[in-house]
Amino acid sequence: MSNFDAVRDALPSLWEGIAVTLELTIGGALLAFVLALVLGTTARVRNLAARGTARVLIEFFRGTSLLVQIFWLFYVLPLLGYKLDPLFCGILALGLNYGAYGAEVVRGALNAVPRAQFEAAVALNFSPWQRMRRVLFPQAWALMLPSLTNLLVHLLKGTAVASYITLHDLTYEIGDLRKTTSDTLFSFGVGLVIYFVLGYLLTLGMNLLETRAKTKLGRGASLKDVLSLAPDEAHTKVAS
Repeated sequence: MSNFDAVRDALPSLWEGIAVTLELTIGGALLAFVLALVLGTTARVRNLAARGTARVLIEFFRGTSLLVQIFWLFYVLPLLGYKLDPLFCGILALGLNYGAYGAEVVRGALNAVPRAQFEAAVALNFSPWQRMRRVLFPQAWALMLPSLTNLLVHLLKGTAVASYITLHDLTYEIGDLRKTTSDTLFSFGVGLVIYFVLGYLLTLGMNLLETRAKTKLGRGASLKDVLSLAPDEAHTKVAS
């Protein structure tokens, strides 16, 4: 049986592995984003206890290994009487780890918004929630998206550790393909291509979000210009 015949026979398993990888990626990303918003904004408040707690959580989950964290959740917690579902365990570990990194992105983006914007919102008598929702966050959102895109791609690749906690993700299925074909180069080459395609599609989606966010602020090309096959005449004239 040739390598390509083996891939064809393994397609159902590969699709299941891709589905598990996407579940981990989407679930982990959603949890990480919520944690990043909470910890990133809390790390900027004046209250020392709240700010200090946020900093400790950020540094702990950012400073420890993702692999050790997922092992701790899956293998150590049952010793203490708490057994987690493998998929939930993977999502939780990914969310906590990458949420800590994302918190620094959120904090930095909020700090990068010009001080004059904050002062103008105060002058308009906006409440703290209104200042964040209407003035600060929309501008910070456009600033943080490139870094969040990088973290999302890293999170996708980080899902490979789930194969260590009995989950049949993409990495696990690629390992099975290697056993079937006895061809390490070919099997992991297939894995590289699949991970690249998934990462590229995620990047395209995040780039569209970034373009939309900048368009709302009146910065950069519009979403229509980005998706258009024909060059924008105004931008062509400026470039020439």
